[in-house]
Amino acid sequence: MFFGGFIVFIILMLAIDLGLFSKSDKPISLKAAAIMSLIWILFALGFGLVLYFWGNELHNVHDIARLKEIVAKHYHDVKIIESDLVASLHIYNKNLTLEYLTGYVVEYALSVDNIFVMVLLFSSFGIPERYYHKVLVWGILGAIILRCIFIFVGAALIAKFGWILYVFGAFLVYTGFMMYINRNQEEEVDPQNHAVVKFASKYFKVTSKMDGGKFFHIENGVRYMTPLFLVLLVIEFTDLIFAVDSIPAIFSVTKDPYIVFFSNIFAVLGLRSMFFLLVNIIHKFHYLKVGLAFLLIFIGAKMLLHNWLKEWGFTTTHSLIIILSILALSVVASLIFPKKENYER
Repeated sequence: MFFGGFIVFIILMLAIDLGLFSKSDKPISLKAAAIMSLIWILFALGFGLVLYFWGNELHNVHDIARLKEIVAKHYHDVKIIESDLVASLHIYNKNLTLEYLTGYVVEYALSVDNIFVMVLLFSSFGIPERYYHKVLVWGILGAIILRCIFIFVGAALIAKFGWILYVFGAFLVYTGFMMYINRNQEEEVDPQNHAVVKFASKYFKVTSKMDGGKFFHIENGVRYMTPLFLVLLVIEFTDLIFAVDSIPAIFSVTKDPYIVFFSNIFAVLGLRSMFFLLVNIIHKFHYLKVGLAFLLIFIGAKMLLHNWLKEWGFTTTHSLIIILSILALSVVASLIFPKKENYER
């Protein structure tokens, strides 16, 4: 019921969002984007409060025996007071909330990298700004379904093969190093030669003509994919690639698949409004790529050194402090040391 209620809430919010904003096909203003971003952040924080007070309901934990089972199963850093169920549940719920918030911050930060790519994709495919919102809403709906599959498959793999966490950790460290090395490279997208476009063109009818805000264009009784639908497919494919980084990163914070799912989905839902908020200023945060690179390296190292860190008393609170510090430092550095523009004479 807890999980089902969350899914119903998400579907309802997306339906309202799509119905209210997509019919007019107007560009989202900076003010509207700021309001939407604030609303999604408040929803995310509100859900944190739900976990703080009723998190034990997620796994139907109402006695010490069940609490021990769930704590052992998901490797929660919780000290159980066997003589005091109420105090133990409070400690458990508090830890659950902290894991959720840390995972949310990690995913929200890594989502910024998606924005760099999305701006590039919309520009490369020649998509008018007034259709951005429609593409992103449908893209997020697809991302939720794909990430749900990824998360619970990942949780099953971790439960069966504990050593896979070390594989995830090594992969994240490698990804972080490569992101740092390639931080100054200009990314380019060739719509004609993109793998997804080539695949779609091979098996489906595709047109280069826009048909307003429609995903498909019908001509002489034949249905064609428009550039709007093609860019949606590319965005879904790109999110799938990004999920390979972000989902293992959250598993470094918590092994509870539901907490991974909740934190991941709230961050993804906030991505659309954050896109419109940052689309015109994202280039100013030029040290953010460096920050994200160090963030991935830290998370990967944490997964590799988990047992040693636990013995040293390293907790989720310490992880959250380090993660926030890395992100804050990269943003502040970007503002203090702005990127020099190259002007041609």
